[in-house]
Amino acid sequence: MKTLAQIINAIRPLNTDAMQDMSDKLDGLLKPTGSLGQLETLAIQLSGISHSTDIHFERKQIIVMAADHGVFDEGISVSPQIVTQIQMLNMTKGVTGVCVLAKNAGAEVLLVDTGIKCAPIEGVLNHKVRADGSGNIAKQAAMSRCEAVTLLENSARLAIEQVNNGIQLIGVGELGMGNTTPAAAIVSVLCHVDPQLTVGVGANLPTDKLAHKVAVVRKAIEVNQPDSNDGIDVLAKVGGFDLGGMAGVMIGAASAGVPVVLDGFLSYAAALIAIQIAPNARPYLISSHRSAEYGAGVALNNLGLKPYLDMEMRLGEGSGAAMAFPIIDAACVMANQMGTLAGSNIELPV
Repeated sequence: MKTLAQIINAIRPLNTDAMQDMSDKLDGLLKPTGSLGQLETLAIQLSGISHSTDIHFERKQIIVMAADHGVFDEGISVSPQIVTQIQMLNMTKGVTGVCVLAKNAGAEVLLVDTGIKCAPIEGVLNHKVRADGSGNIAKQAAMSRCEAVTLLENSARLAIEQVNNGIQLIGVGELGMGNTTPAAAIVSVLCHVDPQLTVGVGANLPTDKLAHKVAVVRKAIEVNQPDSNDGIDVLAKVGGFDLGGMAGVMIGAASAGVPVVLDGFLSYAAALIAIQIAPNARPYLISSHRSAEYGAGVALNNLGLKPYLDMEMRLGEGSGAAMAFPIIDAACVMANQMGTLAGSNIELPV
């Protein structure tokens, strides 16, 4: 099996010739030059990833990484921790937000347990790092460095396996009560900003408890002293199993040469980890929507990504990624099915 380093080294740069060919192709379509805006930018990116102007993604999949977090004990969530397990059971029934939105977009959903505090669930891949969830980052590291590397490797291999089985487009999602706290810690560390700028209400935390959540994130950083130049160290010290799982999927998908569609704030944090570890993965990332979570802008600015949607969503699960899949389909049909100016004897002024 390939190591993390080998998986990272296999990530290819985007094909600039294909991107230029797509740009020329788009300019020749039956429309004013550049009139489809970001849809054209997306088509060019997809061509660079696919190494072809014939872009199409029939099989799409959202990989949902789920885990519980020790920092839940610090009172940073209003939902009971058992909701992680309950919602994962609901996902196996296909009734959660991501499941219905993915079905509507013609996408599959793959459920992965990286550390829910329960017995293995039927219909869910068992990739538990620990059966009792990650460590309480306000008091200790979330996981050991060895656990972090193994998590990244296993998740990257999973993404590669899915591509080998015919998946052409991957979205990421997560599930874990309290996980916006480690996400805010990651964003604070890797974007070099105070937690005051990254901590939000998550799953409806009362605003009068925000100061406490900020203090918990600040304490986690002080206790663990993560190295911002070492993404694995940051993940191990102030991250979580679901976040590390998403980061691994991003790296694996990039290594396998397929686009990765981000969800919201949690996936932004995971993306920051992924590109710190594997900078060449950045061009493979597509930002689906602008999360309504408070620190979203900080993370997106650091990632250099512009979301295609702004729906004021903060559900998570991969719901935003599912919403973006039809936009990707639209970019493909535009490039593949529109008529040409030349075919209609139309000449535009230079």
